[in-house]
Amino acid sequence: MQRLWIGLGALAGLAAVIMAAVSAHALPGRLDPAALAMARSATQMLGWHALALLACGLWANRGGRLADAAGAAFAIGLVLFCGSVYALALADVRVGLVAPAGGFILMLGWLLLAASAVWGR
Repeated sequence: MQRLWIGLGALAGLAAVIMAAVSAHALPGRLDPAALAMARSATQMLGWHALALLACGLWANRGGRLADAAGAAFAIGLVLFCGSVYALALADVRVGLVAPAGGFILMLGWLLLAASAVWGR
């Protein structure tokens, strides 16, 4: 699982850099300020959780199943949270409670990562 979390973290980091560039250069003037702020917020969350996925990959050998569960929570939470925020900001597509569910799963990932430090190998 180590390579999976590191690979997903690297891809999430790449996506964060791409979206940061798009938000800085292509979106101003095309989106209203509130939508632009949402896109930038999703990009920031994407970048921070890319680092969290990398940490899960580096920690997985010592953190065990809890570290792997944290990596899974980060990956799923990113897709749900950032995906739904981008959908709303960029296409005005509302997907109900997907963003809050994704945010909750991201928080769960942090809790699982902390638990892996206490109860890991």
